[in-house]
Amino acid sequence: MNAKRPLIAVLTGAGISTDSGIPDYRGPQGLWRQDPTAQELVTIGPYRADPEVRRRAWRMRLETGARGARPNAGHLALADLERSGLPLRVLTQNVDGLHQEAGLTARKVLELHGNTREVQCLRCRVVGPMAEALARVEAGEPDPACRECGGILKPRTVMFGENLDPEVLGQADSIARACDVFLAVGTSLQVFPVAALPYAAVESGARLIILNAEATPYDEAADEVIREPISEALPVLVRRLVRELVPDRA
Repeated sequence: MNAKRPLIAVLTGAGISTDSGIPDYRGPQGLWRQDPTAQELVTIGPYRADPEVRRRAWRMRLETGARGARPNAGHLALADLERSGLPLRVLTQNVDGLHQEAGLTARKVLELHGNTREVQCLRCRVVGPMAEALARVEAGEPDPACRECGGILKPRTVMFGENLDPEVLGQADSIARACDVFLAVGTSLQVFPVAALPYAAVESGARLIILNAEATPYDEAADEVIREPISEALPVLVRRLVRELVPDRA
């Protein structure tokens, strides 16, 4: 590794937030395992075309528990990792904002799929607070429209069928290629282009550690694969990495 303190890149997926009450998509108890039609709710084509899909999507946003979610031990462990002094960047597929709420410096978190704190109109592109849109749903509007133009509102997230922001993806690729250690936490590593990031890291010589409940396509390429619950295993892993990589903590 470099003489300087090694850069750690952490790619997080839905699995890190399940202990905060936010269900994942593909896991054993995931939304799509329980209801395969739920994928429509986060796919731009059906969402744009079908008012009933949008009504279901708004109900899901009210009922999944995401609004009251709080950081769990996994999120807090990554905040501890930053406080250790090791250079850290978190690349997250999640849209819940829990990394920042746990104490991670906002500029060190790259939100690959946007966030659910805001909504955006598909027609006029105006942006507004998600809390206001959800309040309208609770008040009886099953599919709240844009107040500016009457267009369709969606979370300010990247839905399936939409492209990631190329600038954000480019930043993520640069971080993956520059890091010394790449952690993949709670992600199936099945959805491209984000799933290419571990390959970019390994190709550039990084150590790859995967912490996920189920097998991923990268397990054989990893230096270490951990199958234990994230909220239990990630704090242990962080403490071990700090002992290994911060000499004055040994």
